[in-house]
Amino acid sequence: MAATRLELNLMRLLSRCEALAAERRDPEEWRLEKYVAALEDMLRELKKQSSKPAPELLNEYSRKVDFLKGLLEAEKLSSSTEKALANQFLAPGRTPTTARERTPATKTVHLQTKARCTGQMRSELLGTDPLAINDSEELNIRKRKGLQSDEKQSAVELDAVLQHHQDMQEKLAEEMLSLARSLKNNTLAAQNVIKQDNQTLSHSLRMADQNFEKLKDESDRLEQHAKKSVNWLLWIMLIVVCFIFISMILFIRIFPKLK
Repeated sequence: MAATRLELNLMRLLSRCEALAAERRDPEEWRLEKYVAALEDMLRELKKQSSKPAPELLNEYSRKVDFLKGLLEAEKLSSSTEKALANQFLAPGRTPTTARERTPATKTVHLQTKARCTGQMRSELLGTDPLAINDSEELNIRKRKGLQSDEKQSAVELDAVLQHHQDMQEKLAEEMLSLARSLKNNTLAAQNVIKQDNQTLSHSLRMADQNFEKLKDESDRLEQHAKKSVNWLLWIMLIVVCFIFISMILFIRIFPKLK
């Protein structure tokens, strides 16, 4: 079945969008987003036509449009890790859009985007220049031969970056675990010191209570002894007074008053 005018326009616009997606774009570039929106409208109109293409071809068009749309959404993410993960789930087209293409342009764009995200992740982890890494990654992609080797190399690079990131996380987790152990040991040591101080304080309080009881007993004994001493002195004084009184009476009797 011959392609309709709408389908030809969709193919031309799709090829143009794939070319724009393969280029390095300015963050303020708006054409690709508008083109993809137009592709969605054209695809909906094509599905409504009576002389629409075969279902397999329509599914391929939808797959490529969804890939471009997902690519734009992934580029809006702030983190390079999120971009790399989002690109991992993108599904590029399976067949070339034009006859001049050997491999589907969306697959090439997919590899370039994965390599770019990998370079950004590597630059964030290693502190290198992301532009230089992106240029070298794109140059390596252009020099690669064969789709299978491209996918393997990109997967190996991404795995290496993710492994490095995982190693850093494991190292950080080990350091945090070591700090937690050190804090636990310091806490146990402080707890033991506080426990010993409490035991010493309790012992001092018991000794103070015992000394207080002893002092109280000694005070009672001293008070009783003082009371006994006072009683004996009183009796002695009474005896002395009585003796003096009796002596005076006897003296008066023996020596009468002179006339």
